[in-house]
Amino acid sequence: MGPQLWERYSQDRKRIILAAPHRPHPENWSDTGLHAAWLGHSSVLLKIDGITVLTDPVLGSRAGLTVGPVTVGLKRLVAPALTVEETPQPDLILLSHTHMDHFDITTLRGLESPETQVITAARTSDLLRTPKYQEVTELAWGQQTRFKDLTIRAFEVNHWGARMRTDTWRGFNGYVIDSPRYRILFGGDTAMTNTFRKMRTSRPVDLAIMPIGAYNPWIHAHCTPEQALKMANDAGSDFVLPVHHKTFNLSSEPYLEPIERMVNAVAQDARRLALSEIGEEFHFSK
Repeated sequence: MGPQLWERYSQDRKRIILAAPHRPHPENWSDTGLHAAWLGHSSVLLKIDGITVLTDPVLGSRAGLTVGPVTVGLKRLVAPALTVEETPQPDLILLSHTHMDHFDITTLRGLESPETQVITAARTSDLLRTPKYQEVTELAWGQQTRFKDLTIRAFEVNHWGARMRTDTWRGFNGYVIDSPRYRILFGGDTAMTNTFRKMRTSRPVDLAIMPIGAYNPWIHAHCTPEQALKMANDAGSDFVLPVHHKTFNLSSEPYLEPIERMVNAVAQDARRLALSEIGEEFHFSK
């Protein structure tokens, strides 16, 4: 470890992780309707007519390599709105790709249960202890599977899947979740792409979970807030839930810039912004 990196790491160790500004209460959610809470970064807890889904769970103090009981990597700026222990055991875990800020081994081991299924990208399940879950299903672009009353379809996004640089064979997905009454899109991690247009049908997307941060200077891999909204619009989305900001220091844009730009982008129809702070809840029924 070089002197500059070591100095940064030492300073980071001393930094206090701020508490999440809100705490969700999923124990109060009804078994009907669409409910969501942003736990931080790309981790969103969903309840879709009684079925609980958790996206890209990263609920520890760091995201990085797991060495025994220790995770070495990026330290959070803000604590997760719920810890692993506080999070309801999900019926389904949805994993977009294996980057360490989306696919956290420690969190996933804490969520292992014979009552939980996992859907993950192609050629990524080797990182999981698959017998610990009820079932683990890999999906490539265009493939879909059923889980209870849900149909989950994987689609192409503009990103990459390697966890350790050399394992470039790993897949990376966005997902559309169809239930009898609701349609939810999880964009995973993506730069600007036209593939979201292919997700548009006669049935609107009720909620699009879209990444909006880490675009400066990584615009080749991460979209801007305006581009995130454009892709959500391409898919025919109503409400937009912005993620992938306020949690880790991944890039150079100012801390609040992504959400401020998103607020401005939806200013003509501000009700479309499902939430803006970690721990907030969103509820929708029709």
